[in-house]
Amino acid sequence: MAELYQTLAEQDRDHRITVLRVLEEPYLGEKALLCEEKLLCCSDPKGLLQRNEGKFSETEACGVIELEGKAVFCEPVGQEKTLAICGGGHVSAAVVRLGKMIGFHTVVFEDRPKFADNARQAGADEVYCEAFETGLDRIEGSVDTYFVIATRGHRYDHVCLRKIAEKNYAYVGMIGSRRRVTMLKRTLAEEGVDQKVLTELHAPIGLAIDAETPAEIAVSIMAEIISVKNGKNHAGEYSRELMHALLDENTEHGRKMLATIVRRKGSAPREVGTKMLIYEDGTTVGTIGGGCAEAEIFSQARSLLMSGVDRARICHVDMTTESAEDEGMVCGGRVDILLEVV
Repeated sequence: MAELYQTLAEQDRDHRITVLRVLEEPYLGEKALLCEEKLLCCSDPKGLLQRNEGKFSETEACGVIELEGKAVFCEPVGQEKTLAICGGGHVSAAVVRLGKMIGFHTVVFEDRPKFADNARQAGADEVYCEAFETGLDRIEGSVDTYFVIATRGHRYDHVCLRKIAEKNYAYVGMIGSRRRVTMLKRTLAEEGVDQKVLTELHAPIGLAIDAETPAEIAVSIMAEIISVKNGKNHAGEYSRELMHALLDENTEHGRKMLATIVRRKGSAPREVGTKMLIYEDGTTVGTIGGGCAEAEIFSQARSLLMSGVDRARICHVDMTTESAEDEGMVCGGRVDILLEVV
């Protein structure tokens, strides 16, 4: 298991990376890492996955496929979700705080030292205090990068949008009145900026919730970003925090077990591919939805860890029964969760 995550950490995410896990006996727990169509590593050189190398169909979303009549969880690995914010004013600081709560890696570009410090105090992971044009050169952009333009003036918006138009992105939003946005789009079109970027621009930014305060405006912005994010094909997410914990050899918290949602039917709090790492002493990284369902998985994982079990397990959580409702499992769906000792 450790070798797989070490190999995953070393990969260039510009390539199509997929984690495969077998969900049925006698191969339950067998796993492999796939780059494009090539197996990079496999837990069993003579197992089901190695035997079927080259037979994995391309997929952009997490799901279960069948090999030799056995269910295999196929998990394309997306990049870490990055929130790149141009500007360090009050709205930007509020966006940073919400973005961190949701799990984004937050990067702020601001050319004024005082406002750059405000972004740091808000908890931004990276802050670049320099001209917007040079600052934006520090980020490549990707299909998992969400850009928010919230500068103090029209000419800075112009600079930022021109630079962002040259990058890959999942979302670009900009604060500004409709008149100001229309004028800027016209100017950029005349300068040769790709019309696709201008058409996809979310401006005025955010969902229409009659927001007024910086915090309310940040809520409307993040709500729109969440809508875009969750509307895309879902891929497995390995945040920096999770990868660090998976690769950490420190035994201070005891053994650890990775819980991954591999099947989902009906209403459930989190999507397929969502993960939580559970340590023997009760420490956790991430969440698979909270509430009673998570508490049940947490309890089972700790029990298995303390008993010395090394075999993978599939745990079924049914939130549709009357007893589940009595326990507070109000979502009403069913999930299968794979538990693996790391």
